[in-house]
Amino acid sequence: MGIWQKVTDIAAGAAAFFVEHESELKPGRRVDDAGFATALIALGAKLAKADGLVTAEEISAFREVFSAPESAQNDVARLFNLFRQTTLGYESYAKRVARKFRCCPCILEDILDGLFHIARADGRVTDDEEVYLKQVADIFGFSSREYRRIRASRLGREPDDPYLILGIDESIRDMDIKKAYRRMASANHPDRIMARGLPPEMQGLASKKMAMINLAYEKILAERGLTA
Repeated sequence: MGIWQKVTDIAAGAAAFFVEHESELKPGRRVDDAGFATALIALGAKLAKADGLVTAEEISAFREVFSAPESAQNDVARLFNLFRQTTLGYESYAKRVARKFRCCPCILEDILDGLFHIARADGRVTDDEEVYLKQVADIFGFSSREYRRIRASRLGREPDDPYLILGIDESIRDMDIKKAYRRMASANHPDRIMARGLPPEMQGLASKKMAMINLAYEKILAERGLTA
Protein backbone atom coordinates (compact mmCIF):
# COMPACT_ATOMS: atom_id res chain seq x y z
CA MET A 1 0.00 0.00 0.00
CA GLY A 2 3.02 2.24 -0.36
CA ILE A 3 1.66 4.50 -3.08
CA TRP A 4 -1.48 5.29 -1.08
CA GLN A 5 0.70 6.60 1.70
CA LYS A 6 3.07 8.42 -0.66
CA VAL A 7 0.28 10.38 -2.34
CA THR A 8 -1.57 11.21 0.85
CA ASP A 9 -0.22 14.72 1.26
CA ILE A 10 -0.78 15.66 -2.38
CA ALA A 11 -4.10 13.91 -2.71
CA ALA A 12 -5.56 15.09 0.57
CA GLY A 13 -4.74 18.71 -0.15
CA ALA A 14 -6.12 18.40 -3.65
CA ALA A 15 -9.26 16.76 -2.31
CA ALA A 16 -9.91 19.72 -0.04
CA PHE A 17 -9.39 22.05 -2.96
CA PHE A 18 -11.73 19.98 -5.15
CA VAL A 19 -14.50 20.11 -2.56
CA GLU A 20 -14.25 23.89 -2.30
CA HIS A 21 -13.73 24.71 -5.95
CA GLU A 22 -15.20 21.85 -7.96
CA SER A 23 -16.76 24.18 -10.53
CA GLU A 24 -14.00 26.80 -10.70
CA LEU A 25 -10.52 25.36 -10.62
CA LYS A 26 -8.22 28.40 -10.36
CA PRO A 27 -5.29 29.11 -12.70
CA GLY A 28 -1.96 27.84 -11.45
CA ARG A 29 -3.49 25.00 -9.44
CA ARG A 30 -2.36 21.52 -10.39
CA VAL A 31 -5.66 20.23 -11.73
CA ASP A 32 -4.01 16.89 -12.36
CA ASP A 33 -3.41 16.42 -8.63
CA ALA A 34 -7.03 17.25 -7.85
CA GLY A 35 -8.23 14.83 -10.51
CA PHE A 36 -5.93 12.10 -9.30
CA ALA A 37 -6.96 12.55 -5.68
CA THR A 38 -10.60 12.42 -6.65
CA ALA A 39 -10.06 9.30 -8.75
CA LEU A 40 -8.20 7.53 -5.98
CA ILE A 41 -10.90 8.27 -3.41
CA ALA A 42 -13.60 7.28 -5.90
CA LEU A 43 -11.99 3.91 -6.59
CA GLY A 44 -11.84 3.07 -2.89
CA ALA A 45 -15.38 4.27 -2.15
CA LYS A 46 -16.99 2.59 -5.16
CA LEU A 47 -15.22 -0.68 -4.39
CA ALA A 48 -16.70 -0.59 -0.90
CA LYS A 49 -20.11 -0.27 -2.57
CA ALA A 50 -19.50 -3.04 -5.12
CA ASP A 51 -21.28 -5.73 -3.09
CA GLY A 52 -24.17 -3.39 -2.28
CA LEU A 53 -23.28 -2.60 1.33
CA VAL A 54 -20.54 -0.32 2.62
CA THR A 55 -19.44 -1.78 5.95
CA ALA A 56 -17.68 -0.12 8.87
CA GLU A 57 -14.74 -2.46 8.28
CA GLU A 58 -14.40 -1.25 4.69
CA ILE A 59 -14.51 2.38 5.78
CA SER A 60 -11.77 1.70 8.32
CA ALA A 61 -9.71 -0.08 5.67
CA PHE A 62 -10.08 2.89 3.33
CA ARG A 63 -8.81 5.18 6.07
CA GLU A 64 -5.83 2.88 6.56
CA VAL A 65 -4.76 3.02 2.91
CA PHE A 66 -5.72 6.69 2.47
CA SER A 67 -4.36 8.03 5.72
CA ALA A 68 -5.13 11.72 5.23
CA PRO A 69 -3.81 14.25 7.76
CA GLU A 70 -6.35 15.44 10.29
CA SER A 71 -6.75 18.80 8.54
CA ALA A 72 -8.01 17.08 5.37
CA GLN A 73 -9.98 14.15 6.79
CA ASN A 74 -13.34 15.92 6.62
CA ASP A 75 -12.88 16.77 2.96
CA VAL A 76 -11.75 13.26 2.08
CA ALA A 77 -14.72 11.86 4.01
CA ARG A 78 -17.13 14.10 2.09
CA LEU A 79 -15.80 12.81 -1.21
CA PHE A 80 -15.88 9.20 0.01
CA ASN A 81 -19.53 9.56 1.06
CA LEU A 82 -20.35 11.11 -2.30
CA PHE A 83 -18.76 8.32 -4.32
CA ARG A 84 -19.98 5.46 -2.13
CA GLN A 85 -23.55 5.97 -3.34
CA THR A 86 -23.02 3.93 -6.52
CA THR A 87 -20.37 2.00 -8.43
CA LEU A 88 -21.32 3.71 -11.69
CA GLY A 89 -18.43 5.39 -13.41
CA TYR A 90 -15.60 3.64 -11.58
CA GLU A 91 -14.02 2.69 -14.91
CA SER A 92 -13.43 6.33 -15.83
CA TYR A 93 -11.66 6.94 -12.52
CA ALA A 94 -9.52 3.83 -13.04
CA LYS A 95 -8.55 5.15 -16.48
CA ARG A 96 -7.57 8.48 -14.96
CA VAL A 97 -5.26 6.76 -12.48
CA ALA A 98 -3.89 4.47 -15.21
CA ARG A 99 -3.02 7.44 -17.40
CA LYS A 100 -1.14 9.16 -14.59
CA PHE A 101 1.01 6.12 -13.82
CA ARG A 102 1.04 4.29 -17.17
CA CYS A 103 4.85 4.22 -17.05
CA CYS A 104 4.94 2.97 -13.44
CA PRO A 105 3.16 -0.40 -13.24
CA CYS A 106 4.61 -0.96 -9.77
CA ILE A 107 2.62 2.02 -8.51
CA LEU A 108 -0.55 0.76 -10.18
CA GLU A 109 0.04 -2.59 -8.49
CA ASP A 110 0.34 -0.86 -5.12
CA ILE A 111 -2.98 0.90 -5.74
CA LEU A 112 -4.63 -2.38 -6.72
CA ASP A 113 -3.17 -3.93 -3.58
CA GLY A 114 -4.82 -1.17 -1.55
CA LEU A 115 -8.15 -1.95 -3.20
CA PHE A 116 -7.77 -5.61 -2.27
CA HIS A 117 -7.15 -4.51 1.31
CA ILE A 118 -10.47 -2.67 1.32
CA ALA A 119 -12.34 -5.53 -0.37
CA ARG A 120 -11.26 -8.15 2.17
CA ALA A 121 -11.76 -5.91 5.21
CA ASP A 122 -15.16 -7.44 6.04
CA GLY A 123 -13.80 -10.97 5.94
CA ARG A 124 -14.57 -11.98 2.38
CA VAL A 125 -14.29 -10.81 -1.22
CA THR A 126 -17.60 -11.20 -3.04
CA ASP A 127 -18.10 -12.05 -6.70
CA ASP A 128 -19.14 -8.45 -7.39
CA GLU A 129 -15.96 -7.16 -5.77
CA GLU A 130 -13.94 -9.64 -7.82
CA VAL A 131 -15.51 -8.30 -11.02
CA TYR A 132 -14.69 -4.75 -9.94
CA LEU A 133 -11.07 -5.59 -9.07
CA LYS A 134 -10.52 -7.56 -12.29
CA GLN A 135 -11.91 -4.72 -14.40
CA VAL A 136 -9.67 -2.18 -12.66
CA ALA A 137 -6.71 -4.51 -13.21
CA ASP A 138 -7.58 -4.73 -16.92
CA ILE A 139 -7.74 -0.94 -17.19
CA PHE A 140 -4.40 -0.69 -15.38
CA GLY A 141 -2.94 -2.96 -18.08
CA PHE A 142 -2.37 -6.10 -16.03
CA SER A 143 -2.69 -9.45 -17.77
CA SER A 144 -4.83 -12.24 -16.35
CA ARG A 145 -1.69 -13.95 -15.10
CA GLU A 146 -0.46 -10.78 -13.38
CA TYR A 147 -3.88 -10.27 -11.81
CA ARG A 148 -3.86 -13.80 -10.40
CA ARG A 149 -0.43 -13.18 -8.93
CA ILE A 150 -1.55 -9.94 -7.26
CA ARG A 151 -4.75 -11.61 -6.08
CA ALA A 152 -2.85 -14.57 -4.68
CA SER A 153 -0.60 -12.27 -2.66
CA ARG A 154 -3.70 -11.02 -0.83
CA LEU A 155 -6.19 -13.87 -0.92
CA GLY A 156 -4.15 -16.97 -1.65
CA ARG A 157 -4.46 -19.15 -4.73
CA GLU A 158 -7.76 -20.53 -5.98
CA PRO A 159 -8.14 -24.33 -5.90
CA ASP A 160 -8.44 -24.47 -9.70
CA ASP A 161 -5.43 -22.23 -10.38
CA PRO A 162 -3.51 -24.08 -13.14
CA TYR A 163 -0.13 -23.13 -11.68
CA LEU A 164 -1.19 -24.46 -8.28
CA ILE A 165 -2.36 -27.72 -9.86
CA LEU A 166 0.99 -28.22 -11.61
CA GLY A 167 2.89 -27.19 -8.49
CA ILE A 168 4.79 -24.39 -10.21
CA ASP A 169 5.19 -20.64 -9.78
CA GLU A 170 3.84 -18.18 -12.33
CA SER A 171 7.35 -16.85 -12.87
CA ILE A 172 8.45 -20.17 -14.40
CA ARG A 173 10.15 -19.88 -17.78
CA ASP A 174 8.27 -21.07 -20.85
CA MET A 175 10.99 -23.65 -21.57
CA ASP A 176 10.47 -25.28 -18.15
CA ILE A 177 6.69 -25.66 -18.27
CA LYS A 178 6.70 -28.88 -20.29
CA LYS A 179 9.24 -30.44 -17.91
CA ALA A 180 7.06 -29.54 -14.94
CA TYR A 181 3.99 -30.99 -16.65
CA ARG A 182 5.71 -34.23 -17.53
CA ARG A 183 6.99 -34.60 -13.98
CA MET A 184 3.50 -34.06 -12.53
CA ALA A 185 1.82 -36.25 -15.15
CA SER A 186 4.29 -39.07 -14.58
CA ALA A 187 3.79 -39.02 -10.83
CA ASN A 188 0.01 -39.01 -11.11
CA HIS A 189 -0.72 -41.18 -14.13
CA PRO A 190 -3.53 -43.64 -13.20
CA ASP A 191 -1.57 -46.69 -14.41
CA ARG A 192 1.41 -45.77 -12.27
CA ILE A 193 -0.78 -45.08 -9.25
CA MET A 194 -2.57 -48.41 -9.70
CA ALA A 195 0.81 -50.17 -9.88
CA ARG A 196 1.64 -48.69 -6.48
CA GLY A 197 -1.35 -50.46 -4.98
CA LEU A 198 -4.25 -48.01 -5.30
CA PRO A 199 -7.53 -49.89 -4.80
CA PRO A 200 -9.47 -50.35 -8.05
CA GLU A 201 -12.42 -48.40 -6.69
CA MET A 202 -10.16 -45.34 -6.46
CA GLN A 203 -9.14 -45.43 -10.12
CA GLY A 204 -11.86 -42.95 -11.02
CA LEU A 205 -10.36 -40.33 -8.71
CA ALA A 206 -6.90 -40.90 -10.17
CA SER A 207 -8.25 -40.43 -13.68
CA LYS A 208 -10.04 -37.25 -12.62
CA LYS A 209 -6.85 -35.83 -11.14
CA MET A 210 -4.97 -36.62 -14.34
CA ALA A 211 -7.64 -34.81 -16.34
CA MET A 212 -7.21 -31.77 -14.08
CA ILE A 213 -3.46 -31.81 -14.67
CA ASN A 214 -3.93 -32.00 -18.44
CA LEU A 215 -6.44 -29.16 -18.40
CA ALA A 216 -4.17 -26.99 -16.26
CA TYR A 217 -1.31 -27.57 -18.70
CA GLU A 218 -3.52 -26.65 -21.66
CA LYS A 219 -4.66 -23.45 -19.92
CA ILE A 220 -1.11 -22.31 -19.22
CA LEU A 221 -0.03 -23.02 -22.80
CA ALA A 222 -3.00 -21.11 -24.20
CA GLU A 223 -2.40 -18.20 -21.84
CA ARG A 224 1.22 -17.93 -22.93
CA GLY A 225 0.58 -18.57 -26.60
CA LEU A 226 2.59 -21.81 -26.57
CA THR A 227 2.03 -25.15 -28.25
CA ALA A 228 2.42 -28.57 -26.71
